[in-house]
Amino acid sequence: MYLDKILVAHRAEAERRAAADGKSLDQRLSELEAMDLGPARGFRSALASVQGIGVISEIKRRSPSKGDLHPGLDPAQMAADYVAGDATCLSVLTDEEFFGGTPEDLQAARSAVGVPVLRKDFTVSAVDVVDARRMGADAVLLIVAALDDAELKDFAALASQIGLDCLVETHDEREVERALAVGANLVGVNQRDLVTFKVDTERACRVGAMIPDGVVSVAESGITGPEDIPRLLATGFDAVLVGESLVKSADPQHAVRDLRAVR
Repeated sequence: MYLDKILVAHRAEAERRAAADGKSLDQRLSELEAMDLGPARGFRSALASVQGIGVISEIKRRSPSKGDLHPGLDPAQMAADYVAGDATCLSVLTDEEFFGGTPEDLQAARSAVGVPVLRKDFTVSAVDVVDARRMGADAVLLIVAALDDAELKDFAALASQIGLDCLVETHDEREVERALAVGANLVGVNQRDLVTFKVDTERACRVGAMIPDGVVSVAESGITGPEDIPRLLATGFDAVLVGESLVKSADPQHAVRDLRAVR
């Protein structure tokens, strides 16, 4: 059970950190305000305004199911290659235990380019949301399967308060309903089952069909090349989030450009 194991680890770490420093959420928000980070880059608006299919290109070193993908990658160089290929946004894994990422990966990638960046991690506490802003992210991931309704609502509201967009990730029709109930305007459909980590390439079209107009929709996982894009466009998806096939590509710039070229 990949998701259960990951969530247990993340919730334990969130509790440990909260107990270690004893800071309230208000104190954390005051510290964040004092940092004067400036406005976040608009992640949702970048995807909403792009011509054709938006591409969120992911930077990750490994995955629990596949092991090492590109452990020695240079996040700044990979970010620059992606953007040279016309990537709309970036997604950067910051989970270290399971994916080999770090906050420094996100900071290096974002400093190298001008496009918005998603902190790809397992958000389980308000501290995680604030930390995403502190490390320079422009958007935070909220996984519906990992959160109860109160957490989903509270974390989305907090993200909005501090200037972050939320990519609210779903896996089935009920989770889309839960995302829409908290006002999500950027909804992802992950084709990877987070229990087994197996990919169902029909999931995005089946579930994505119920995402209404006006909500920016993102198909995630299982996208291996431009041949996967037409059916997603036909379903109404605005963007795709692509990780493994780009990370392992010998020419990531060209691989991104091929995805973006599909109309």
